[in-house]
Amino acid sequence: MRKLRGLILLLAAAGALAQAPNLVREVRAAINANDFARAEAQIAEYQARRGVTPEMLEALSWLGRGALAAKKYDQAEAYASRTRELCLEMLKTRPLDADRNLPIALGAAIEVLAQAAAARGERSAAVAFLQEQLAAYRDTSIRTRIQKNINLLTLEGRAAPPLEVNEWLGPRPQPLNALKGRPVLLFFWAHWCGDCKAQAPALAKLLEEYGRGGLTLVGPTQRYGYVAGGKEAGPQEELAYIDEVRARFYGQLGAMSVPVSEENFKNYGASTTPTLVLIDRAGLVRLYHPGNLTYEELAARVTALLK
Repeated sequence: MRKLRGLILLLAAAGALAQAPNLVREVRAAINANDFARAEAQIAEYQARRGVTPEMLEALSWLGRGALAAKKYDQAEAYASRTRELCLEMLKTRPLDADRNLPIALGAAIEVLAQAAAARGERSAAVAFLQEQLAAYRDTSIRTRIQKNINLLTLEGRAAPPLEVNEWLGPRPQPLNALKGRPVLLFFWAHWCGDCKAQAPALAKLLEEYGRGGLTLVGPTQRYGYVAGGKEAGPQEELAYIDEVRARFYGQLGAMSVPVSEENFKNYGASTTPTLVLIDRAGLVRLYHPGNLTYEELAARVTALLK
């Protein structure tokens, strides 16, 4: 009977935990409602009960992101500075990638600080700060996110970084320098990414319209260590799964070659999927865009290059 009672109490506690409010979700909802005071109060109440935790820091980082989106740059910097300071204090006792919340919080804080500075016209200082952070966190999960922000501020108008093409699916990819003389669109995608699948019809239409004019589509991807349902998988099992996803959702993209390399994602800062990169005939980046684009937006850019 005592064991049964203990089991019932354990299950009740687990149920209560499952039903407990999620701080990050609540704070994001408050920010979406433009209620920063409510979001601050939620974080303060959580901190009073549980102290500074990685979850609390991720929630705090959303205040910085929300203020940045609202173009409240001083407020964004204040939130991001506090997030970063608390993250650095926590890093004295644990590795950055010990859990999922801490790198999200620190990566967001670095991003907000840089983008707020750039928005105020301090682009050089923002880039210098990001380069310092990249050197400090090169061997962690936030490397790619920091590189994304460097690329957002510097990559357009510069030579496209080379792609690693040692492993691939579909047609064998050519090095980017072998594709000079024709425009190239890089489509960074992930097997789990719904937004990537939603981008495919626009890319297919783009190829149909501009493929004969020389437009080449290359679709870099990488392994993530799991397959459908989040099931852990070895390299070969995951590669086979990626190929299934490629055939099922991207078959309409025809001869798109698919280099498989984590390094490509790091160098191009493709922490957001999809990431779209348009390269001109001379090998210079003319568009660097984390996130989806419509056919019309892409077609206007490609038309300009073909002219």
